[in-house]
Amino acid sequence: MSSVRPKKHLGQHFLKDLSIAENIAKALSGHGDYNRVLEIGPGTGVLTQFLLEQPIETWVIEVDRESVSYLKDNFSSLSDRIIEGNFLKVDFMKATNTPVAIVGNFPYNISSQIFFRVLDFKNDIPEVVCMIQKEVAERLASPPGNKTYGILSVLLQAYYDIEYLFTVKPTVFNPPPKVDSGVIRLKRNNINKLGCDESLFKAVVKAGFQMRRKTLRNALKPINLPSELVDHPMLNLRAETLSVEDFVTLTNLISSCQKRA
Repeated sequence: MSSVRPKKHLGQHFLKDLSIAENIAKALSGHGDYNRVLEIGPGTGVLTQFLLEQPIETWVIEVDRESVSYLKDNFSSLSDRIIEGNFLKVDFMKATNTPVAIVGNFPYNISSQIFFRVLDFKNDIPEVVCMIQKEVAERLASPPGNKTYGILSVLLQAYYDIEYLFTVKPTVFNPPPKVDSGVIRLKRNNINKLGCDESLFKAVVKAGFQMRRKTLRNALKPINLPSELVDHPMLNLRAETLSVEDFVTLTNLISSCQKRA
């Protein structure tokens, strides 16, 4: 097979610029915590070729059968390291069987779902280097107090240090997307446990941002905020002003009151 047609329903925008692909591969900060990397959606292997030059074992996961055939024809060294399927559904850890870095040009339409999946496997994914929609990339790396700071910003920053690396223009893709892209790097921090009820933490973060223009006093009503906390000064704030540590503190306050109730 000589080529692969980009498919709109899969959100495929194939990168054409080799220097950008090489820079993404080189953005993997080091291999001390892992010896395998898994590329999501390699397409025609523009990034894959540079990953294969790294001193690390490269795996790929691809849902597009046409791309899978192309990769098998053009990257014979990958033949037994191509996972056919959807990253959101396939048990990729069963195949790689070791901590693995994630890399790729993520489809815009499922990038948030990919990050939630990363969180599910956070203890086995020490690093992520990816290209996504610039707006989303900036949101994930945003500090508290910024209007772009949101749910995934908090949930990911709880476990990863996030760095915005560089911007990529639409002209280097086939077909070109309608927006700029951004490349970011996530490196697993040393936090294994947040020191709070983590399921409640997620609920508090999600509720807080679902009505982000309201104070937390009003935004957190859906999670049955304990009445004794109603006058707490933290509830006068909006979710976008709270750091990860602040959300942990608030979660513990809520949990403590619920246990006494």
